[in-house]
Amino acid sequence: MILGMSKLKKGYFVKGRFVAEGSPLDLELKRELKGVDDIGDKSRTDLKRESDELQKLGADLLTLRSDLLLKLELPEKLLDALAEYKRITSFEARRRLMQFVGKRMRQLEPETLDAIRTALVEQHTPSARETQILHASEQWRDRLIAEDDALGQWVNTFADTDVQQLRALIRQARKDAKPEKAGEAPRHGRSYRDIFQIVREHLSHASDNESHEPHESHES
Repeated sequence: MILGMSKLKKGYFVKGRFVAEGSPLDLELKRELKGVDDIGDKSRTDLKRESDELQKLGADLLTLRSDLLLKLELPEKLLDALAEYKRITSFEARRRLMQFVGKRMRQLEPETLDAIRTALVEQHTPSARETQILHASEQWRDRLIAEDDALGQWVNTFADTDVQQLRALIRQARKDAKPEKAGEAPRHGRSYRDIFQIVREHLSHASDNESHEPHESHES
């Protein structure tokens, strides 16, 4: 026992416990003291993940509407790089430019990065007006297919509609909706979607004109 202890004589005490130099506990404590252990590897992984995320965020900026992009007040060099990326077609040139964009993104303040994320969410979130138009388009499409007199009501409101085209689509949509076998759910073909698009375009156009017209207040 004495001989065995002599081999571990070189060491130190931690909280009343003897730690021999070179022992697994000694190595673990030294790693913790230097802040390495698995933390170093984890930090490198996190940095790589963050770098990839920022580069993807930079690529997403290419899809951002111009009005939202201008509100961000991004550095001029970053804006120039985004504009240049849209102009060039060379794969290699684009790859290098996107690396440059990623580098510029890493130099932005956290507040600016948050503003970019918010702008992207705003772009992909439909406004209350757009949601209203979508619902109205669905209702009109279903009415046009289900009700014979709906087409006349629609044309009275939207006189510039191509009536022959819309009537043909309604006829086809009704034909497509008939189940081939009893008990089957109605089917929706291309005409069903085309009617929706026509209705949506007219409603959107009407809504745009409405928003640009001065509103008069009427008191009873």
